[in-house]
Amino acid sequence: MRDLDKALADIIAIRSQLAAGTAFRGYGPATMAATAAVALVTALLQQLLLRDPNADALIFLLGWAAAAGVSLTMIGTEMRARSRRHHSGLADAMIHQAVEQFLPAGIAGVLLAVLLWKFAPEALWMLPGLWQILTSLGVFASVRSLPRTVALAGAFYFLAGFAVLLLGSATHSLSPWTMGLPFAIGQGLMAGILYFATGDSDVED
Repeated sequence: MRDLDKALADIIAIRSQLAAGTAFRGYGPATMAATAAVALVTALLQQLLLRDPNADALIFLLGWAAAAGVSLTMIGTEMRARSRRHHSGLADAMIHQAVEQFLPAGIAGVLLAVLLWKFAPEALWMLPGLWQILTSLGVFASVRSLPRTVALAGAFYFLAGFAVLLLGSATHSLSPWTMGLPFAIGQGLMAGILYFATGDSDVED
């Protein structure tokens, strides 16, 4: 039994090493473009429906949480299908690696939103910029398994986050567009980078 356990552990280690050295093709440009559209639609709906986002901060946050949930569901569904098609037996290891790279930034974003809403609601105006900075860190963490040009999207999110913080510091107010526009542009940039780096139009997906 010990020999069997050791052999299984060795196989898992080898698969992990192979996954770490393989370019991940689970993200598709069409779905990235679709998440950009989700960001724009969410911003437009909030602009029309929320008279004062600061007074309705919880609704503002729930709206973006719903948008994030829709986007993550789309990405996750496609990730599984593309990984099984492109990576075959390494699919599970590749997906695990991709999630592991982005997970710390995602968890930090959720906890930060809860913390500000519960204990420092007067600082919620900072959340769009902070989320964009955290997204940039998640993108940078994923560069090692994606086309290197993805770093451009990470740089955009990083700069956009600080620009949004700078703009928001003048009014200390929430705006659907300081959340929606940077994410729409950033996800659109990701879609373009993935398309030109892989030549994959997602038609088969």
